[in-house]
Amino acid sequence: MFVAASSRCFPDVAQETCIDKLADLEYTAYEVVIGNRKSDLNPDILLGSLEQAAKLCCSNRQIRPISFFLDLEGTDPHYFEVFDACCRLSKFLRIVSITVKSGILGTPYNEEIERLRRLTKAAMFDGITVGILNESGKIAGTAESIQSLCKSVSHLALTLDPSYFIFNQPNPVDYDSLIPLTSHVRLRDTTREKFQVLLGQGILEYGKLVIQLSKVKYNRALCVDLHPLPDVNQETELRKMRLLLESIL
Repeated sequence: MFVAASSRCFPDVAQETCIDKLADLEYTAYEVVIGNRKSDLNPDILLGSLEQAAKLCCSNRQIRPISFFLDLEGTDPHYFEVFDACCRLSKFLRIVSITVKSGILGTPYNEEIERLRRLTKAAMFDGITVGILNESGKIAGTAESIQSLCKSVSHLALTLDPSYFIFNQPNPVDYDSLIPLTSHVRLRDTTREKFQVLLGQGILEYGKLVIQLSKVKYNRALCVDLHPLPDVNQETELRKMRLLLESIL
């Protein structure tokens, strides 16, 4: 296991600036978000020039891209085109993990299964793992639904975000059964009342999670995904998170 950070940690700066900031904080790996925020790899760039997209992702040699997060809804008219381009870029950069969003609740289940099968089939030939992100309000919002999706779609894995199993829940959800399905992990400190709080104010048990992942020989990223909070120094929080996770590992 190793520590990484999401490019969304600095959503209001250009992608290259964000990468430099993470490198300055001594992160050596990061998750590339593909989307429409300022720090994201823009889908138009990805579709327009694979070479330009690769140069943007590797603009700082002190930090390497290790995964992609496709932050587009499956209903986007260019969704599959962008995903296929992401697979080509992943192969070029030797990245083996792509995270995708689940359909919103109300999406026909069979339709979601077919979409995910199409994605995993396209990625499988390049040795890329597709991880479905667990999010509230989405089909992949409960442990049971995630297990059902992964059982129905061959080679589908989980991008585990424990915060969604804590925030807004009467009691923290037991997600032990999902650990063997996990291909990527995104982290922040969380309480039942707030999705993100300062490090040390939440109830996420980082040590326990690392032990659980070790038991299934998980050897990929623990990706810090901190959204900027009002009146909070983002650089300080990111540095504290990195040091904490490294000390546990």
